[in-house]
Amino acid sequence: MSHSHKSLEERITKSLSVLKEDLNTVRAGRANPALLDKVMVDYYGSPTPLKNLSNISVPDPRTLMIAPFDPKSIGDIEKAINVADIGITPSNDGKCIRLGIPQLTEERRKELTKTTKKMGEEAKVAVRNLRRDANDALKKQEKDGELTEDDLKKELDKVQKTVEKAVKDIDDIVAAKEKEILEV
Repeated sequence: MSHSHKSLEERITKSLSVLKEDLNTVRAGRANPALLDKVMVDYYGSPTPLKNLSNISVPDPRTLMIAPFDPKSIGDIEKAINVADIGITPSNDGKCIRLGIPQLTEERRKELTKTTKKMGEEAKVAVRNLRRDANDALKKQEKDGELTEDDLKKELDKVQKTVEKAVKDIDDIVAAKEKEILEV
């Protein structure tokens, strides 16, 4: 495998994992701790990921429960959840914070499905840009005499196959998320 092909695969893998992370923040009707992945708490003056400050559990399919390791931080955590604008108001009993995940309305499901599709499209654009970069690099190698014309054809073909597989993976990831959104 040529060096450029390996780096193409690594960059595609990174694009797919970014897509998965972004989709995790799209709230479906089920309680998913990943919803809180991007919540940062101002903890003694430094922004700290919520998951480093608390134990996050799912006592039932519609509830996220956040148990702070430091009881004094509960107010800051509640504030951070409100600021993160995930569309759910936290309730706090002094020890734990509960997030009740509301049922999605039909309209909200449609919106979320659209958002999900858009994220998938953006990931495809990113992957196609990676293809263009890889192809340009290969054509330059051929021009500089580092690759024969036959090698160039083989490498371009490999790039195309890698990108086609990535596009299919993106479709699968998006379809799985849509299924989660449409689940009642």
